[in-house]
Amino acid sequence: MESISVLDMFKIGVGPSSSHTLGPWKAAQTFLQAISKKTEQVKRIEVQLYGSLAKTGIGHGTDVAILMGLSGYDPETVDVDQIEKTVSHIRQKKQLQLAGEITIQFDPDAHLIFLKDEILPFHPNGLRFLCEFDDCSLQKETYFSVGGGFVVQEGEDDRSESEDVLLPYPINSAADISSYCNETGLPISGIVLENEKSWRSEQETRDAVMDIWNVMSNCIYRGCHTAETYLPGGLRVMRRAARLNNRYLPEQSYDNYQEWSEVIRKGGQDFSYIQNWVSCFALAVNEENASFGRIVTAPTNGAAGVIPAVLQYLVTFKNDYSQDVVFRFMCTSSEIGSIFKKRATISAAMGGCQAEIGVSSSMAAAGLTECLGGTVDQCLMAAEIAMEHHLGMTCDPIGGLVQIPCIERNAMGAIKAITACHLALQSEPKDAKVSLDGVVDTMWETAQNMNSKYKETSDGGLAVNIPISLSEC
Repeated sequence: MESISVLDMFKIGVGPSSSHTLGPWKAAQTFLQAISKKTEQVKRIEVQLYGSLAKTGIGHGTDVAILMGLSGYDPETVDVDQIEKTVSHIRQKKQLQLAGEITIQFDPDAHLIFLKDEILPFHPNGLRFLCEFDDCSLQKETYFSVGGGFVVQEGEDDRSESEDVLLPYPINSAADISSYCNETGLPISGIVLENEKSWRSEQETRDAVMDIWNVMSNCIYRGCHTAETYLPGGLRVMRRAARLNNRYLPEQSYDNYQEWSEVIRKGGQDFSYIQNWVSCFALAVNEENASFGRIVTAPTNGAAGVIPAVLQYLVTFKNDYSQDVVFRFMCTSSEIGSIFKKRATISAAMGGCQAEIGVSSSMAAAGLTECLGGTVDQCLMAAEIAMEHHLGMTCDPIGGLVQIPCIERNAMGAIKAITACHLALQSEPKDAKVSLDGVVDTMWETAQNMNSKYKETSDGGLAVNIPISLSEC
């Protein structure tokens, strides 16, 4: 199977969806590379969206992502405050700056085609770019957004950008993790670090992981301090994180994230106090995600709040902050996520919400368990417990937006991860009847048997039983 780096599992990008926003954005970037030698000869471009991308693409910002990608913007570095202005300009002028270089006519209403009744064979998230040049020649490129911001071109294997690296400890299952850790005496994070050295130096990896955590923590802080406004999209969902923050910290003074975290820490260890804050952390991230904010796929955008919320819980309530604690948490959680990607899926369009919130909760549970002193087997047990209690969870976003039930599900996933961790820490893994590998296989079997209307199509579940018309969004 493929080799997946921690930097593959955690990608800095833009909300609201890794598969429907970040993936199509990256596909547009890849398409620009494919036509780079003939960019100045482009006459016309049409983009066709298939399956889940067509059915929930508007609500998930797929159209926005493609317009930004074709315009040459990078999701990791783009000024998120300029996205709305840039897209509005394209729609008004009916033209865009292809790759930021040449102006072409592009009317999103005519050149972005949503083929809701068609699905390409490889994956439900398919998109095709058709390009006509001045000499009337045509070029067609087809891509699939397979979850977590991973993109596969038609005819290629579902493999990560790091696929050709040979690792000292290739991991395709939880059994592999257990075997290597027993052999070396290293924790899961130690095995991951040894593998990461195949791509870059240890310091480079540590620096990159801390950059990722900085984006996560800044996202939490920003989400907790953004005025109460309606989220975009027509559902009129009100932001709650800032209101909760003000309620929990009345008349408290602080000037930055570090001071804010310290104020929260001094509030005590009462169970309800901690639970309230964990939920607030998760809500904050996913409200930012729903607003095209800067987030980190963890492992997806729709589930981006679980891991930051649990890690913030760890550094605020369980540990004095240290970069090593953050690093170990991120490495351990990423390896659990990579097993799900390799053996099952992290795409809601393939597996429902169990593939997103379920996987993120499983990842967070393992990371937290290692950092609280758990054994390797307890880490794997925590990951198993968290996923076991997400099995069968459907993806049925109302209005095709990553808001209801997605935002609250991140809070629930974070709480489940913490519960799974503490259950595992008080248990003997040798007595467990269910293994993590068994749960991964069960999750994949469940995904294959799940009706397609519960796989990010908004054709079933809450999406059809709540009286809100898609046209409103």
